[in-house]
Amino acid sequence: MSLKLPNQMRAWWMHMGASTTQLQLREVPVPTLGPGQVLVRMHAASLNRGEFLTGHGLHGAPDTWKAIGSEGAGEVVAVAPDVQGLSLGLRVMGRCAGAYAEFALMQADEAMVMPERLSWNKGAAVPLTFLVAYDMLVQQGQLHARTAQSTQPPSWILINGVSSGVGVATLQLAKAWGARVIGTSGSQTKIDQLKPLGLDVGLVTRAADFAPQVLEHTQGRGANVIVNTVGGSMLAENVRAAAFEARLAVVGYVDGVVRAELDLEMLHAKRLCMYGVSNKLRSQAQRAAVVPVFVRDVLPALDDGRIEPQIDSVFAFDDLPLAKARMEAAGHVGKIVLSLD
Repeated sequence: MSLKLPNQMRAWWMHMGASTTQLQLREVPVPTLGPGQVLVRMHAASLNRGEFLTGHGLHGAPDTWKAIGSEGAGEVVAVAPDVQGLSLGLRVMGRCAGAYAEFALMQADEAMVMPERLSWNKGAAVPLTFLVAYDMLVQQGQLHARTAQSTQPPSWILINGVSSGVGVATLQLAKAWGARVIGTSGSQTKIDQLKPLGLDVGLVTRAADFAPQVLEHTQGRGANVIVNTVGGSMLAENVRAAAFEARLAVVGYVDGVVRAELDLEMLHAKRLCMYGVSNKLRSQAQRAAVVPVFVRDVLPALDDGRIEPQIDSVFAFDDLPLAKARMEAAGHVGKIVLSLD
């Protein structure tokens, strides 16, 4: 089942070398629909820093060209015969390979029907970052949503690099769950921009020196969930800033530090739990398994406005090099979006 489609489309490809990347806009065939898939006419896709960084393994084999982009939003224009529950014309958002293109394939069990109030650009900013935040905070971080009947004090969340796309999504999800949030950033301007989103404490630092302030703001208890978007340079300080039985999530290493010393005595005494958050080795079935619970728990907050995806900037489809430069300059707060409209 499909609409009448062109044979060719424009798509961005990238070559990643040992230390440099090269972008190329190509004319390529529209993807062929496979079992369990829908074809989406893309309206927007968002950038993710890890895709452009060597060593993160998101690009695939080194020294090769690859269609790029990993999440976006658009209109369903073709549906595989075995797919149930999705139809032509639906507005969907989701993770998908090759999202920087006029058309892209989504696995049907990862495609989410967009809340009506979300624009294409905001829909494109949701799938990867908010799924990662949900994984870190709720699934592995065991953060429970506070209700009016809650008797326990709110949990404290510490986010290293709070102004990143994942950092902002984690802040917003944590606030929707009733937690208090401490965020670090090297920019006071970025901290000020995040205050309206509910950032309780902003610490202006790029150094591993924040544990004393975290302990001060948490009355000596430390942070209950720590989200490390920076890398190994923050590990030791995060352990020092952790509360008893805290959970420490490692989601990136933009600092390039992938080896770090770990204070086993403190890990042991505090009964800490450390875990990685990555989809690199997950099967498609494992990635899809989280989508229904994410839809149940998070989409209502996106639908009623409790969570509003934070867009830093929007670039035209042809301007991906400029969007990439914006990301690499590290001046953004929230998501950078590539618009096909």
